[in-house]
Amino acid sequence: MGPAKVAVPSPNDFLQKHSKEPKLAPRCLHALFTEKKEEDGKKLLPLSVPQRTYRPVIRIKKNFIIKNAVAVIRGVPKKPRPFCVDTRQGDKYPLEPSGLVPKYINKKNYGVTPKYVTQRNEEIKREEEEYEASVLEQLKKKAMKILSDEERTNILKALKKNWEEINHAYQGLPVLTDTRYKKIHKEELELKLKQLEHDIAAIEKHKNIYIADV
Repeated sequence: MGPAKVAVPSPNDFLQKHSKEPKLAPRCLHALFTEKKEEDGKKLLPLSVPQRTYRPVIRIKKNFIIKNAVAVIRGVPKKPRPFCVDTRQGDKYPLEPSGLVPKYINKKNYGVTPKYVTQRNEEIKREEEEYEASVLEQLKKKAMKILSDEERTNILKALKKNWEEINHAYQGLPVLTDTRYKKIHKEELELKLKQLEHDIAAIEKHKNIYIADV
């Protein structure tokens, strides 16, 4: 009964670092040397005759300091960027995008009509010519006929005869127009007389009369 009696470890046998890790067996120097030699042998390329298309890479050493100096000496000097100062405090801005430099009037195509405008004008001109041609064709189809002298004389005689008949009827109306029918009849005769007088005067005034074919 009671706790088990176990031997107490010595203070000199304390637990050390990596003491419980598995330890590998030491390797001899001969094995290490042979493995290294085999690895070096694998890296060596087999000797062979180069092909005819083989071009060896020739490395030329360049002196970049001299090269840069020659480039600076032979190079075109950089032009200073123009600025415009518009205040007495020295406020400045680039001159080229400011609009003060005449840039567009010095272009080769300045003042030249663009191609699309010329093309559009030609199309408009062609459409106008086609429209005029169609109008002339329509006018030729609907050309007016001139009235001959004989027809003009016959029409005048017929109009005057008609006027005389209506005037005779008008003169035969009673003086007293006390009914509605009499008033309407009198107004109709007056309108016919006025229209005939207007037609007679127009034909007598104009010698050449044109009649449209409808």
